[in-house]
Amino acid sequence: MNNEEKINNEGKISNEEKIINVINMLRPYINADGGDIEYLKYEDNIVYVKFHGACASCGSIDYTIKDVLLNAILDEVAEVKDVINVTL
Repeated sequence: MNNEEKINNEGKISNEEKIINVINMLRPYINADGGDIEYLKYEDNIVYVKFHGACASCGSIDYTIKDVLLNAILDEVAEVKDVINVTL
């Protein structure tokens, strides 16, 4: 998807781009813990991501997803219902 597709007809940033921006904002904190996060897709109001490195096997991954990532995304895109970590 190119940048023109991510901006709607009114010149506003799409929900997908807002989600990607939030993930990119949190990425340095995740990197600092030895991990990374990959945005996969936004479909049916659910955000799909994949954690890599130390974060992939961390015991606090559920906390990171629900209390940090989901709440940060909800601040920008209220329609989001959940964030799912794809482990395959």
